[in-house]
Amino acid sequence: MPKYHDFDYLFAFSMIGAFVTSWGIGANDVANSFATSVSSKSLTFRQAMLAAAVCEFLGAVLVGARVASTIKNDIIDLDVFNGNAAVAMLGFTCAIIGSASWLTFATRNAMPVSTTHTTVGSVIGVGIAAAGTGAGVQWGWDGVASIFASWAIAPCVAGGFAAITFLFTKFVVLRSKNPVKIGLITAPFYFFAVGCILTAAVIVKGSPSLNLDDLPDTTLAPAIILTGVGVAGIAITFWLPYVYSKVVKGDYTLKWYHMFMGPLLWRRAAPADAVTADMAVPDYRVHDFDHLKEQANPVADRTDVEASATEPSGNSVSGSEKEISPADEPAAHPSQLAKVEADLARDSNDGVISGRPTPPKYRTFDGNPLEPWNLYTIFRYNALPWLWYQLSAGLRTDIHAVQAAGSAKEQLKLKQMHDVAEQYDNKVEHLFSFMQVMTACTMSFSHGAGDVSNSVGPLAAVYYVWSTSLFPSDKADVPVWILAFGGIGIVLGLGIQGWRLMSVLGNRLTMHSPSRGFSMEFGASITVVVAALLGLPVSSTQSITGATLAVSLCEGNIRSFNWRMLGWIFFSWVLTLPIAGLISGCLFAIILNAPSWFTPPPVL
Repeated sequence: MPKYHDFDYLFAFSMIGAFVTSWGIGANDVANSFATSVSSKSLTFRQAMLAAAVCEFLGAVLVGARVASTIKNDIIDLDVFNGNAAVAMLGFTCAIIGSASWLTFATRNAMPVSTTHTTVGSVIGVGIAAAGTGAGVQWGWDGVASIFASWAIAPCVAGGFAAITFLFTKFVVLRSKNPVKIGLITAPFYFFAVGCILTAAVIVKGSPSLNLDDLPDTTLAPAIILTGVGVAGIAITFWLPYVYSKVVKGDYTLKWYHMFMGPLLWRRAAPADAVTADMAVPDYRVHDFDHLKEQANPVADRTDVEASATEPSGNSVSGSEKEISPADEPAAHPSQLAKVEADLARDSNDGVISGRPTPPKYRTFDGNPLEPWNLYTIFRYNALPWLWYQLSAGLRTDIHAVQAAGSAKEQLKLKQMHDVAEQYDNKVEHLFSFMQVMTACTMSFSHGAGDVSNSVGPLAAVYYVWSTSLFPSDKADVPVWILAFGGIGIVLGLGIQGWRLMSVLGNRLTMHSPSRGFSMEFGASITVVVAALLGLPVSSTQSITGATLAVSLCEGNIRSFNWRMLGWIFFSWVLTLPIAGLISGCLFAIILNAPSWFTPPPVL
């Protein structure tokens, strides 16, 4: 039972703020990570949501505790709170609120920021407000310096791993005389490598309750290798005959569950027209923006939109409600939600649908909005449809259409950038789509292990003080339910608001394909997993950005990358640390030094 009942409200604010922070991590960081898989068409947005729900949650619960402890204890010196548990609780609550505020603003404005930057900046702001720049913050290598170094090192390391992976894939597989054959032969080795990385995260990092990281190296190394061999064996047994039937036999009748037939697929006869049919393998080409735009804007949709734009927003309804004409009834109140959603659903340049589902047709009303019949109209026909649209529209958004939207000038620039990239055999790209799904899950797992601490680390400190009334110590355990709480927030944030970040990333940075996306995610996942094993909270945002840039430069042409977008991303990173610190530091200083009933009057 909690002993600090006087500060129940601080714990409540911390819970709300931590959930909003986790929401922002899902909508910002996780969306940034999965933008690669969705942009290359290896995963749909809904499939990415499902993968994140499983992998982020498991990563947070199984291996997230140690990084949470690092980010809680190594940023500021706990002595700045002078042993006062209540002040420490207030400080970490302000840090949570500062993180939540900046992440909410950044996500709403499609700014791909680092949640590691956000939390570190918030905690630094509290430390400076408590004891100044010299005493409050641990600037040395045991604190902030190591995190600053990881921000610089992580993109370079991830870019190096990604470039090596893609160059090997490019010259050994993609440009070979028989790329499909070479791809099928080398695929088990890719599965082995990814399996080893994921196993290293689970075993070496270990669950805190199992103490797996205490096992000797002579046990860990064989376990990692044998698990990788097992993953490769499963791929050979089930995945290889399945994908062979698709890309070689052209069997377009295969469904995903046929993969469980395993070796029986080697003898499965393909349809008679499978030799000429091109339906077995999806088309992974995403560079034709005119085609994507036409798909996203069928004539029927444009007709409906034009009709809805010309008709009154109240629309014709039956019963006692009448159609309202703004010209005839100047006192009518058009729904403000209609204007907001119209801005979201339409491209700002040419006014066409840009991949977002059509918003509800909100109703207008006569007279005072507080009248009972108008309150019913507002609630039933405006508020509830608006809420459902906000909760569900993300999963119904066409990410590719949103990425391809824009003015004719913008689309021309994107098309020119994509034309620089080399196109490879679509069947070979299909092979790498399966591998990219696995690397995406690895990245998601490692992200849950590392970045969940950004929301639950300070919350763990608040919970410890609230539940024990003791000053937090360096060895305070992070309860599993807190890790699960953060994991749930991450998943919901991705599903509801993740489309915002994906709309400005992915194919708007450089052309994505399964082979490129696999290399990007594999390089970034290695970097983040290794950092999680070391207890170092690196930025997955910067890791995937560095990997994306490195793979695009492997084309041998600097025009293959959107440098203007990179400048916007870098500008977002620069703003994050000081703004998050100012919010949390000012809030902490104002509350801590605010006058109270017990403040003595000034001596004249």
